[in-house]
Amino acid sequence: MVLGIIAAFVLNRFGKFKGETGFAFMITAPLVMPEVITGLSLLLLFIAMGQVFDIFSQRGMMTIWIAHVTFCTAYVTVVVSSRLQEVDRSIEEAAMDLGAPPWKVFFQITLPSIAPAILAGWLLAFTLSLDDLVIASFVSGPSATTLPMVVFSSVRLGVSPKINALATLTILAVSCATFIAWWLMAKAEKRRLLEMKMSQQ
Repeated sequence: MVLGIIAAFVLNRFGKFKGETGFAFMITAPLVMPEVITGLSLLLLFIAMGQVFDIFSQRGMMTIWIAHVTFCTAYVTVVVSSRLQEVDRSIEEAAMDLGAPPWKVFFQITLPSIAPAILAGWLLAFTLSLDDLVIASFVSGPSATTLPMVVFSSVRLGVSPKINALATLTILAVSCATFIAWWLMAKAEKRRLLEMKMSQQ
């Protein structure tokens, strides 16, 4: 998520710079790249890096983490970048004209404005990472595995009560999270309408 926010700011706020096209292509490539190609490319990369760095000599949680960050960053960048294009720059410029330092402008004006996009990007990245099976299969080793890989290997031998319980808990957690998000959004919308009604009076 942090890398996606930084990449979105580079693409939207830094203007034209040398290598901008290549940077944008590299950021958005995982969106259109087949998962098999991405997984195979990362596997070959880790094999080559394992000959130089000992940390990559054995594939495990580190390689899985790097692979998931690689393709999830693209989704966060796209979501946050689209929101940054809609932010009114005049408010930020006014704050800086009044003496606010750039870091204060970011944390008090820009960040609250793009907070819904950051949350959406985080949820999208979390869902895609939790759902990924192909890339994790390429970059994982015998010492590490992910939940989708465990579920897939279990289902191949027949559906067990553990898988049914896991699916039930997942559906329950998603339903509760969705209901809480809807309730918070409805509450915020009701408060906004009330404030607008009071300001008109």
